[in-house]
Amino acid sequence: MGLKRAPLRAVVVVLPLFIGGIVQADPPTTVDRQAQVKAAREAASAAMRRGPQTVPLADQAQFALPQGYGFVPRKQAAVLMDLWGNRTDDHFIGLVFPSGGADWFALLEYEPSGYIRDDEARDWDADKLLDNLKKGTEQANKHRQEIGVPAIEVTRWIEKPIYDGVAHRLVWSAESREIGAPADADAGVNYNTYVLGREGYISMDVVTSASKIEQYKGDAKALLADICFSSDKGYGDFKASTDKVAAYGIAALVGGLAAKKLGLLALVGLSFAKFAKVIAVAVAGVSTAAAKIFKRRKV
Repeated sequence: MGLKRAPLRAVVVVLPLFIGGIVQADPPTTVDRQAQVKAAREAASAAMRRGPQTVPLADQAQFALPQGYGFVPRKQAAVLMDLWGNRTDDHFIGLVFPSGGADWFALLEYEPSGYIRDDEARDWDADKLLDNLKKGTEQANKHRQEIGVPAIEVTRWIEKPIYDGVAHRLVWSAESREIGAPADADAGVNYNTYVLGREGYISMDVVTSASKIEQYKGDAKALLADICFSSDKGYGDFKASTDKVAAYGIAALVGGLAAKKLGLLALVGLSFAKFAKVIAVAVAGVSTAAAKIFKRRKV
């Protein structure tokens, strides 16, 4: 059940934009396509909630959106995701953009997995988890090749899994790249953050490139700390006699399940980081120059 559902949804956003690791944004060939993009951007800008303010996340938590960030709700964000070639479902919550034009964006989702036991985190072995992630990625390559997506490999930890057992927050990130890509190519990075609750977990995945991730780690962790479950929805509110327990433990969020998710974002690179920056600034409406670049690229 959960092993098939866990975090595999919204992260497919980048696949249609890349061929061989080089951005290949599908340019509109008709006036209708251009009108769709313009309308989606305007709708996202109009719906964007700009910090500081509190944003409800599903019926589970609150996000204290800081100043300098914008949140695009699910309805408008899903249209953007669709234009990027991705399907979303009811687990998708929305997108977060930095209004300053930084080279990243984040996807928010809520997974009603049930209560995830975290005892594995007390003595897990980062090297073993990385090996599991590599093996899981190799297995997932079979499916990627079947659908015409380049095979990828996990090369190293960007950040080893860190679990805060008090706040029940998990952070990890691994570098992945297309097999055969030049050694000096800027690899894609999905900086994975989670906060566990009584009935499931909220994930916030920051999408950027390996060359940029160090400067954005602090942003990702700060945003994660701004997510809090509502009263009676927190991890400590779990009732063993009545509540659903997930079919997997916390290690699955770093191991086999994560391998599939990681593969979907593996083609993110420097080109997409620049593309995402243009998207973010254009959507936020804070830079006319960036909006012109966005229009010129006709994405």
